[in-house]
Amino acid sequence: MERKKIHISTLIDAPVAQVWEAYNNPEDITQWNQASPDWHCPSSENDLRVGGTFKNKMAAKDGSFAFDFEGTYTAVAPQQSLSYVLGDERTATVNFEDKNGKTQIDVDFDAESTNPEDMQRDGWQAILNSFKQYVENK
Repeated sequence: MERKKIHISTLIDAPVAQVWEAYNNPEDITQWNQASPDWHCPSSENDLRVGGTFKNKMAAKDGSFAFDFEGTYTAVAPQQSLSYVLGDERTATVNFEDKNGKTQIDVDFDAESTNPEDMQRDGWQAILNSFKQYVENK
């Protein structure tokens, strides 16, 4: 089944090496991986290699809901790009590009069929915006 791709992006005022590290280091991931202030990421595991897996626990701060966002890496090009497949077989690719000392991140991911595309785009973009804010203020 062909899935619709959703695209999000941001420009971060930091070099690629710093952005790559913050994006993939579990200690950093727990600091930025949430779409809104009432959510958090209490734990993160990341085996950044082809065939390696990641698992980030996403949880409402009030304890009302939690889930694991997890997948398996299908491609890893350090400080350039990574691709992964989620448990429901959706795929995502994240590209990191130097833009005169800043870093352009472009993410393309398969839409899921439960929620409207704009809701999915807004949620993933909110997490990416949280990441940008974290890196630029670190």
